[in-house]
Amino acid sequence: MSNISRRSFLQRGAAAAAAFSIVPGSILGKSHGYTAPTDKLNIAAVGIGGMGHANINNVKNTENIVALCDVDWKYAKGVFNEHPNAKKYWDYRKMYDEMGKSIDAVIIATADHAHAIITADAMTLGKHVYCQKPLTHSVYESRLLTKLAASTGVATQMGNQGSSGEGTDLVCEWIWNGEIGDVTKVECATDRPIWPQGLNTPEKVDKVPSTLNWDLFTGPAELKPFSNLYHPWNWRGWWAYGTGALGDMACHIMHTPFKALKLGYPTKVEASSTLLLRDCAPNAQHVKLIFPARDNMPKLALPEVEIHWYDGGMMPERPKGFPEGKQLMGPGGGLTIFHGTKDTLVCGCYGEQPFLLSGRKPNAPKVCRRVSSHEMDWVRACKENPSSRVETKSNFSEAGPFNEMIVMGVLAVRLQGLNKTLNWDGNNMQFTNIGDNETVKTCIKDGFTIHDGHPSFNKDWTDPVNAKQYAAELIKHNYRDGWKLPDMPR
Repeated sequence: MSNISRRSFLQRGAAAAAAFSIVPGSILGKSHGYTAPTDKLNIAAVGIGGMGHANINNVKNTENIVALCDVDWKYAKGVFNEHPNAKKYWDYRKMYDEMGKSIDAVIIATADHAHAIITADAMTLGKHVYCQKPLTHSVYESRLLTKLAASTGVATQMGNQGSSGEGTDLVCEWIWNGEIGDVTKVECATDRPIWPQGLNTPEKVDKVPSTLNWDLFTGPAELKPFSNLYHPWNWRGWWAYGTGALGDMACHIMHTPFKALKLGYPTKVEASSTLLLRDCAPNAQHVKLIFPARDNMPKLALPEVEIHWYDGGMMPERPKGFPEGKQLMGPGGGLTIFHGTKDTLVCGCYGEQPFLLSGRKPNAPKVCRRVSSHEMDWVRACKENPSSRVETKSNFSEAGPFNEMIVMGVLAVRLQGLNKTLNWDGNNMQFTNIGDNETVKTCIKDGFTIHDGHPSFNKDWTDPVNAKQYAAELIKHNYRDGWKLPDMPR
C-alpha cells in the first residue's frame, strides 16, 4: 500500500466498483431481479395486434423480443412476421411455463379484462411488467397489482404514455408553484368513444374464426357466444371485456390532475349517462368524484376537490375568459380545466399545450424528471437495482391507486340506478351507504321502435338484484373456473 498513491488507489477502487456493477445477469443480476445495464432484456409480449405492436416497436431496437402471445393469430400475423425468431404462443400460461426462466420482462396489451391476471402472474414469477391502460378492469385488481409491485420489487409501468410527456410535467410544476392558486374543481372530457357503444346484446351468434381462440380471449370472464361485434377492437364498449370511453381515455386525461393534485381514494362518487344497458357501455357519461383534503404543499393548499368526467359529446361549460372561436376540446381528443382561486389552467390530452386563461406565462422551476420514451424509461428501470431504482413515471405505486379512481367512475355509472351519491371507503374497498335490502336493475334491450309515425319506448329489464352483492362483484370479479388471481399480499 505504501507504494500506491491515494489517487491510484481510488481509481482502482472505482474501476473495481464499475466492473462489479456490470457483472452479467446470469451470474448475479437475474437471479436477484436485476439485469445489469449492459445486458439486453429478454422481453415477451401478450396481446400484440394493437397497442402491443407499438410498445414492441419502441423497445425492439435495443432489447430481445423472445416470445409473442396472442389469441388471434390473424390479427397478430404481421408482428409474428416481424419477429421470426420469437417463439409464438396462444396461451400466456403455457408461455410462462415453458419460457419463464428465459424471460426478464413482459409487455401486456390484451383486452382490459385480462390485464390483471396476466400481469399478476408475471409479477409473482419475478418478471418486470409494462401493462397497457386501463391497468385493470376492477378496483380489487388494481389494489392487488399495487401490492404485488411493492412485494416483488419488479419494475412496472402502465401504458398511459402521456405521464412521460412534458405537458404533464409542466402542469404539475405550474400548479405546485402556486401559479393558479388552490384548486377545488377540475373538469375533464374526451371526444371518445370512436367505437360502438350503447348497443343491445347481440342476438345472432357468429362463427368463431379459425385464427381466433375465443375461449382464451374470454379468459377469466364469463364465456359468451362469439359475435363479430366483440372482436377485434370493439370489445372496448362491452362491460365484460372493456371499460368504455372512461376506462380507455381517462387514464390519459385524468392522470394529470391525479398527479398534480396528489389525489388518493375518492370519498364520494355519482354518475349519469344515456341509456344504461346491462352488457354495453352507454353512449355518453358524466361522472363526479369527490376527494378529501390532502396535506398542503409549500406553495399550494390541497382542499377538498371535485373531479368531473364527460364523454360521448358531453362537455363542461366554456370557462369565463376562454377565447371566442377557439375549440374547447383540446389536442389529442382530450380536455382538462383546472379551476384555481387565482387563475384557470387548460390543457389537452396528456396535459398537452397547457395555458392559463389570464394569458400569463408561468416561470415555474423544473422539478419533474423529463423522459423521452415511456417504454424505454421502463426498460431503464428494469435494469436498475431495486434498492436504488428511479421509478418510472406511471409505476404501479401511482398507477394502481390512479386506476382505482378510473374504475370507480365505471362503478358509479353501473350503479346509477340507485339514484344516490355513493359513499366510498377506499381502504376497505366498499360502499358504505348501500342498504342490505336495496336492489338495482339494468336494461337488457332497448326496444325503441317507430310504427305509423308513433314511437314506442319498450325496454326489457333484468329482474331486480341485491345492490350490495351486485356492487361487490363489480369491485372484485368472480373469475370463471380455471382462472384465478394470486392472493393479495399483506
